[in-house]
Amino acid sequence: MPMPARLVRFLLLAALFATSAAVAAPAPWYQWRSKLNGALHCAQTSPGEGWERVRGPFRDVRCERPVRVPNSLNGV
Repeated sequence: MPMPARLVRFLLLAALFATSAAVAAPAPWYQWRSKLNGALHCAQTSPGEGWERVRGPFRDVRCERPVRVPNSLNGV
């Protein structure tokens, strides 16, 4: 008994979504410095126009564990 086309499409889309979600990595964290008073802040995206990125990327919310980049990507 053949499967309805709608079910086949649903299963294909579900498989595609599952495989794309499996390779996704969390966004890195960066340390940002306030242009106003020099305060430091750790965030994944810019806190706004008054901030400049000073260090990163990091793997944790406290900006303590740097992301390790393989030598092949470092240009070494």
